[in-house]
Amino acid sequence: MTELNDKRRRVSLIVIGYPFVLLGIGLAINIWAFGISPAVPALPSPEHIWALAVAGSLLVINHAWLMTTTELTRVKFRMYATPEEWGNSKTTPQDISKLGWQELERHHNAHRNTTENVVYFVFLAAVLAVTSPHIWAAKLWMIGFAVARLGYTYSYISGRDNLRGLFMSLSLLAMFAMASYLLVSVVS
Repeated sequence: MTELNDKRRRVSLIVIGYPFVLLGIGLAINIWAFGISPAVPALPSPEHIWALAVAGSLLVINHAWLMTTTELTRVKFRMYATPEEWGNSKTTPQDISKLGWQELERHHNAHRNTTENVVYFVFLAAVLAVTSPHIWAAKLWMIGFAVARLGYTYSYISGRDNLRGLFMSLSLLAMFAMASYLLVSVVS
């Protein structure tokens, strides 16, 4: 029992420390690779708009991918989204296999997780774009976030947990790096 409790404590410490480590890595990259100048509110440059447009386009592709694979899962397992659709079909929710419900839940969880993360990304990216950040910092963190979310979607839907963890860490790193860049630029 003590061995199990020790393992739980170690895992708990890792879970607690994880965001702080990512924040530290993002801050270190910002300081060493880009330098952080004081924030200067201004309209975004064409390059900043380009980075936002690329990231936004990749996130729209990611959303369409999640939406499409969710619907394909419904088709595969003869599942429906509304009571009216169930009523018009020749199946009931009780007819669906446990695997079907698990796969639909997998898709819903991937979609929900992406939506939750994109909300914070949009806020950070919009504020970052109007504070004149180093262009390579903006490009790396904005586009990096979107690419990491595509990787996250692929790995979540295909059931590759280790890869999913890597892409989740990369997307969080991008958000923590944007947040730390903004915070340091505002207080310097």
